[in-house]
This record gives sequence, structure tokens and C-alpha cells, in this order.
Amino acid sequence: MIQLYDYWRSSAAYRVRIALNLLGLKYQRVAVDLVKGEQREPANLARNPLGLVPTLEIDGLRLTQSLAIIEYLNDTRGGLLPTDAVGRTKVRALSFAIAMDIAPICNLSVRSHVAKITDGAVSADEWQRHYIGKGLAAFEVMLGQAGTFCHGEQIGMADICLVPQVYNAERVGIDVTSLPQIARIVARLRDHPAVSAAHPDHFKT
Repeated sequence: MIQLYDYWRSSAAYRVRIALNLLGLKYQRVAVDLVKGEQREPANLARNPLGLVPTLEIDGLRLTQSLAIIEYLNDTRGGLLPTDAVGRTKVRALSFAIAMDIAPICNLSVRSHVAKITDGAVSADEWQRHYIGKGLAAFEVMLGQAGTFCHGEQIGMADICLVPQVYNAERVGIDVTSLPQIARIVARLRDHPAVSAAHPDHFKT
């Protein structure tokens, strides 16, 4: 049985749920409550030394880092990255822009720390609006002339990263309709059963 250790609202875990669904892989979900601090407990640290989610147990392996997990799923099952070098490079660049540049500085530990050290002068939501808004504006430009999805006509790793990031953007009041390609792509993605089934509302605890 594939096991996914995740938190319902974690964008990184959301990415992996989408990827597993797209590949038709059944999994058992084990919740790790970030708000309660369960990520810092010994059991989770043994799985994920950084004290993060997700962790995926599959094929006798224990994998961490959402993009590394998605790359592994692509390498072993296929379908999540283009087969050509140019396409893979573009998709990785788009994916990294979200997963490495936007998301980490807006995660729970960072935004909570910012609010604390500024004594509330900078709220967690203000922090997110600034960096997510700036990052998605750049992502819109990076898309160039996108196809049906971020790269061509097939859902891939960049789309898997984009959906959770737009979910977070909307939670803090960012209107993505000002970013027409992102808005168009995400609207289409949300109608896909595999993407819809991964939505945090289905796992809220």
C-alpha cells in the first residue's frame, strides 16, 4: 500500500495528491497536523528529517520533497513531464518558480515568524499577498504562449504546482483573473477529476 503523510492544506502535499491521482495510484493518507506541530514530533522527523510534509512511501522507498517525488513518479510511471529536453526544461523552470521561489517563503513557519518578529506590523496574509502576487505575475510571463495547460495539451508537473499556489493566492484575497493565462489554465484544471479529488476541502480536519 502506498502511504502519503500529508497535511490537508499543505501545497506541497496537494501537489503529490494531484500527481498520484493523475497516475491512478491508490494510496492511504496519514495526516500530520502542522498547526498542532506534529511535523516536529519524533515519528515525523524519522520519516522527514526537515520536519516537513509530504513523505511518500512507495516501492519500498521513503521519499520526501514534492518535486523529487513527482520526478520519481514520472520516471517510474511516466506522464508528468515532457519527453523532450526543451519541454522538460521549461516545465521544470515553471515548477521550480513556484515550489522553490514562491512557496517556501510563504509557508506556515515563515509567515508566522514574520508576524512574530514584526510584532504584528506585517501580517501573515500581507506577507503572502506580496510574494505570491509578485511570483504569479512572473509565472504568467514565463508561460509565454501556453497551450491548453502550462506546457502543451497534457497536464504535467507545472500544472500540478500551479493549482495549489492559486488556491493559496485566493485564500489571501489575490484575484488571479488579472493573470489571464493562469486563470484560464486553472479553470480547466479544476474541472479535471484527478485534480478536483485532491482539493484540500476533501481532507479538511
